[in-house]
Amino acid sequence: MTERTGLDDLFTFEEEPPPGAGRQRGGRARAVLRTLAVAAAATAVVLAVLRAVGLQVSIWIVVAGVLAVLAVRRVTAALSPPPPPRAGGRAPAGEEPGSYNWGARDALRTAINGWERPLDWSSDNQKRFTERILPRLGELADERLRQRHGLTRESDPTRARTLLGEPLWTFLSTPSRRPPSPRDLAAIVAELEKI
Repeated sequence: MTERTGLDDLFTFEEEPPPGAGRQRGGRARAVLRTLAVAAAATAVVLAVLRAVGLQVSIWIVVAGVLAVLAVRRVTAALSPPPPPRAGGRAPAGEEPGSYNWGARDALRTAINGWERPLDWSSDNQKRFTERILPRLGELADERLRQRHGLTRESDPTRARTLLGEPLWTFLSTPSRRPPSPRDLAAIVAELEKI
């Protein structure tokens, strides 16, 4: 049995911003100051230990070494897997109980939600559908045309119209008086997948 997602596996995946991405403007300056303070303290300790054992090393070499260690530490912290859930928390999202994937997101579910919410929100409002959904469908059509045929609706309208077919071209270029039904949308997506 094979799984089929369609539209070249839904083209994109929008990740949620990491926690703390919406911090205030002073957050970055505070982080830089904290890093500099840690670097200064670590440099002082390293220099004191080196002098205690009788070694003379340039202060700039020690500063560069400390900053390099802090940079490596920051990169490895950013790349490390998320911590396991706390006792009593959610069960692991991995394939097997106790396996990694503690905070794994289902990319297909996220992509579906990225369409489901706007479709639901605009299901009975023509203006919302025209402003929100129609441009997304146009972008999908352009991306399919670009990937498969090396053109977009804007770059070669005549050929794009031929490849899309008259019903899909009309739907994308002329806003309808009412949002399409789920059956009509399914037919539109099927036509997009044929491109």
